Amino acid sequence: MNKWTKIALAASVALLVTGCASKSVSADGTPPVAVEGKAPGLAGFFSSTHPVTIPAGTLLRIRTRGTLSTRITRTGETFEATLESPLVVSGVVLAPQGSTAVLLVADSDPGGRVKGKAKIGLQLTAVQLTGTIKPVATNIAWFQAHATKRKDAAKIGILSGIGAAIGAVAGGGKGAAIGAGAGGGAGTALVLSTHGDPAVIPAESVLQFQLQQPITINVRS
Repeated sequence: MNKWTKIALAASVALLVTGCASKSVSADGTPPVAVEGKAPGLAGFFSSTHPVTIPAGTLLRIRTRGTLSTRITRTGETFEATLESPLVVSGVVLAPQGSTAVLLVADSDPGGRVKGKAKIGLQLTAVQLTGTIKPVATNIAWFQAHATKRKDAAKIGILSGIGAAIGAVAGGGKGAAIGAGAGGGAGTALVLSTHGDPAVIPAESVLQFQLQQPITINVRS
């Protein structure tokens, strides 16, 4: 091999190496797609996130799905609900309307006998933010049963009337007075032995909760 042949061969090898260095091919033989302003094949490494904070005091409107009642609902149970209004902070939608929310029954009190109305307390404990369920700390929303004094008075009155009727048949006017007293006592005993109305939150009720602590989450830029 003469001198000029060796020089030509060396030049060919150099051109071949330079061409391979300037082109890269993926495992399947497909050339990389160029991304403006970014090196081919590195596009995924340039995505970034930034923190967004939901301040304490933010109000969240939640819609219940099923009916909750102190008659059947127990303290400690959890229920799924939905976000009634989208949660937007600094122009970023962190949770669209309909996002999943989780409600905790903080207390379910059927109420005492005669005194003390039934009440139920709900607390929002988690919300779906940017697609992930995040724990939250909120106030407890309380709901109380309606008063039952009129119903109780009606029960006592009805049984007094029955007692008076029995007394009248048995012994005239004096018997009626005695019968009314006996009937009234029976009515009071009935009220003492039964609970009042339960506290009920109907399905599709919209409840409002307030964040007690700020929440910071990372959002893609």
